[in-house]
This record gives sequence, C-alpha cells and structure tokens, in this order.
Amino acid sequence: MSRFMRITKSNSQISRTIRQIQIFTLLIFLESLAMNFRSSRRLFLKHSSLTGFSLLLGSNMVFASNFPKGMIPIGLADYSLGQLPGKRLGMRVLNDNPINAETPAHLLDDLLTPNDVFFVRNNGTPPETFDLKNWNLVIEGEAAQSKKSFSLEQLKNDFPKYSYNLTLECGGNGRSEFNPPAKGNQWSTGAVGCARWTGVRLRDVLEAVGIKSNAKYIGYYGKDTHLSGDPKKDSISRGVPIHKALEDESLIAWQMNDRDLPVLNGYPLRLVFGGWPASCSGKWLERIVIRDRVHDGQKMKGKAYRVPCNPVAPGSKVADEDMCIIESMPVKSLITFPKSGATIKLNQTLPIRGHAWVGDASVKKLDYSIDFGASWKSCELTTPDNKNAWQHFSAQVKFPKVGYYEVWSKATDENGNAQPMLVPGWNPKGYLNNACHRIAVKVIA
Repeated sequence: MSRFMRITKSNSQISRTIRQIQIFTLLIFLESLAMNFRSSRRLFLKHSSLTGFSLLLGSNMVFASNFPKGMIPIGLADYSLGQLPGKRLGMRVLNDNPINAETPAHLLDDLLTPNDVFFVRNNGTPPETFDLKNWNLVIEGEAAQSKKSFSLEQLKNDFPKYSYNLTLECGGNGRSEFNPPAKGNQWSTGAVGCARWTGVRLRDVLEAVGIKSNAKYIGYYGKDTHLSGDPKKDSISRGVPIHKALEDESLIAWQMNDRDLPVLNGYPLRLVFGGWPASCSGKWLERIVIRDRVHDGQKMKGKAYRVPCNPVAPGSKVADEDMCIIESMPVKSLITFPKSGATIKLNQTLPIRGHAWVGDASVKKLDYSIDFGASWKSCELTTPDNKNAWQHFSAQVKFPKVGYYEVWSKATDENGNAQPMLVPGWNPKGYLNNACHRIAVKVIA
C-alpha cells in the first residue's frame, strides 16, 4: 500500500474521498491488463489495410484515400476507466505511484473544467496531514532582499485577492502518440484543463519581500515527498523566469472554481502559471526562492521538461546541453462534444464544440475537417476571458454520404502557428504533441 493511502485530513469531505482509494489498486491492475491488450491490437492494426479498417469499423471509411499512412482510426481506440478519490468516475488512471490520471475529452465539455474531472499529475507523495494553522509559505533566495514567512491567513487577508480562468496542461500531454515511444506517463489528450483559480498575485507577495535587480528566476518547493520516502530528496522543484512570475495572472492560489483546492491538485496552496507546462505550477506550496540564476531544483536539469533546441531525427540521442527548457505551450484544440464514436443519420446535422488554447498568446481561428485534412471549414470561436484562458469553438457539420468519418480540429494562433495534422517533431521525452484532435463519427441511412 502506498503512503498516499494513509493521508488523513480533518475536512470530512476530503476524508470520505480518501477512503475511496481502497478500490484504486484493483482498478490499476485491470487497467494494466487492458493496456496489454490494446498494445497487441495496435501491432496488428499497424499492418491492416484500409479495407481491413472498414471491416473492423463496421462501416465504409469515407475519404479513405486521404487517411494518413501509419495511423489508426480513432474509432478503434478504447480506454479502460477508473475512479480516483475526489474525482468523478471515468477518469483514465495512468499510474498509482505517483498518482496520475487524465480526463477523456467528453468530460471536458464544460466551459470551465470541474474540480472532480481536472487531470492529476503528481511526481511524489502528497502530504499526509494538513495543519492549516501552522502552514506557512516562506519566501527567500539569493535575489530576495529579505526572508519572510506568511501564514495562510496572512496571504488571504493582507493582499488583494484575484480570480482568473487559467489553462494548465502537462508538458507530456499526447506522449502516447510519439514513435519511437518516449518513457513516462502515456497521456493521450486529457492532461489539460481550464479552471477559475483564486488567490493572490505572486508579484504582490514577492514585492512585499523585496526583489533584487539581479533576479532571474523563481523556484518552488512543496510538502509532497519523494517516492522513496527520503526527506532529503525533492520529488519536484521547478519554476519560471522572473518575467513570468511577475505577470498579473501568475497566482498563489487556494481556490479552484470557488472551492478549496482538491487534495490531488495541491490543497491547500499552490502556484498557477497558465499557458506554461503544469509542472511549473507547484502544489502543496511551502517555499519560494527568488534566484539570481535559472532555478536548479529537481526536474530542472537534464532532459526533464526540455526539448531539443534544434530538430532531431526520431530516436536520436540528444546531449543534455542541447536541450532547451519548455516555456510557453504550443497551440492546441480538443473536441469535447460529441463523444468519439457518435452515430448520426445522413440527413442530420452534427453539432460539434470544444476548446482551443495556446501558451502566452490567443487563438485566432479554429477549423474542422471531415476528409482527413483535404479541406477545412471554419468554426465559431470565442475570445479568451483573460490571458491564458482557453477559448471555445462550435460548428454544425454535414456529411455527404453514409459511412465512417473522423472530425478533426485545427487551431491557429495569433502569430500564424497552426496545429500539425500529425505528431510534430520527435523529442526524447515525448513533450509538446499538439497534433490535431479527432473524433470518430458513423453516419447511417
């Protein structure tokens, strides 16, 4: 039994959720069996013809000649689902030590991602107890003018409070599509969410401590512990350049969608840097350091959260010094309605909707295709509620004849960067896959 299973907390709602974890190990076992089955099936499908795909799909594959070589129809994908404490039934659990789970696209259909379906990306073991009266946030570092400590009450009462809708996405979201495969959690598309975060601006707290002119970076430390249990090791300690830390939307947050943070998402205090890899947004926050250099904490070095500075051939070995830190995330979109596998009659119109986002910019347009990218049509697209919030798109889709289709979505940002149809440049850790999202649709007479 992992240490996480022994977490206790006075809050009765959280306590009830923690008890649910007793069923979790069994679900992980079942998931591993299902993954083995899916892997063997993918090997078979790799050698299937388009005719074979049509037989497996149970319907003629319309626009089959446009289908990208080497891909598998999304209509043949399946995922076994489990339940995590404090999360809705239907999350896809990838790992239990540490706990990591993603959200199927159709559960992300809300304008803001509900707390109980927000993805979970943990690197270590969350704290076992939550003594809120003695929970303090320490600010220090070489580029700090002083060292100060703030209680939760001081943070809530002594600084102006702000709320922003901010998108968080794991840098490895989409890793499962890279070939050769990259090590790590095999995320598909669900390691992303946009919630309303409430707290204080990080800038206000840093300025209360004092920022020296040589400040270059901030780093964080949380109360989660290393999986080994060694108190001298950090599970993760990352950060952001000082310019990102000082933006209005960079928060020290204690609420998510106007409720306390879920335990698995950083209760009672965390950082939120929208638009950058979610690993920058430290959870169970207890210390921030203002650095006079690039932060050198755990998972800031080597290949962690880095990609090759220049394109490399798939499977290449890349030296650590040739890897660059991931900052602003690439443009991306997700179709959240209907659920993949929808069936519709030929004379009907299919409504589609979803979200689009991009690191520190905004999305300019969203297009969809039903012929595997041979042609594209425009969707309606909203403006972002604030910087680093995702945007919503919708369209009405008509199909020319009976058969199997895939609806693909492609976002383009304000700088002209568009999602690629297929997986973008390979990298050793499988980061930044922003290939077009797709859902399966069967049209019947």
